[in-house]
Amino acid sequence: MTAILFSCKKDEGSYHGGYYWIYGYGLPVMGAQEAMDGISEKWKIKHYPVAGCMIDPEQEKMVNAANKRTYAALEQKYGKGWQALYKKDMDDFAMKTVDVMDVLITNALFRSELKKHYIEIYNVDREVLELNNNGDFRVIVYNQDLKYENKECFRLVVNTKNRTVNIIQ
Repeated sequence: MTAILFSCKKDEGSYHGGYYWIYGYGLPVMGAQEAMDGISEKWKIKHYPVAGCMIDPEQEKMVNAANKRTYAALEQKYGKGWQALYKKDMDDFAMKTVDVMDVLITNALFRSELKKHYIEIYNVDREVLELNNNGDFRVIVYNQDLKYENKECFRLVVNTKNRTVNIIQ
């Protein structure tokens, strides 16, 4: 007697916790990590380094096989040209960050929050995450002079198209 096992669940590659995980190894490209992190919310893609420049051949095969399935799932979700659009978003991210800061530095609410947390306008340490194609960004502001567990001071949602800023409670 032969038993055939199959699953109706489609293979979504490395899809965990609402994100597609792409595993990497080798020397990272300068500035790429900030852009990949910055657009991760929009694309629901996280990058995770599994090794540096030296990688075991067996581990390399496993990483490449997992990524191949993930790329197929991403193509199914976003379409055939998704990689070019993703790369363009990465390339454009630095300018979008400038647009976010342009909105923030002229905003009274933002300046007021900076004062509450003793942060000078010229010394804002922040993380910018693009949320969608509508100009929405989440910004997390830090104060590096505080203890580790208290470094995050406040969060904002910034819309660069409408030039609005809202505090996230």
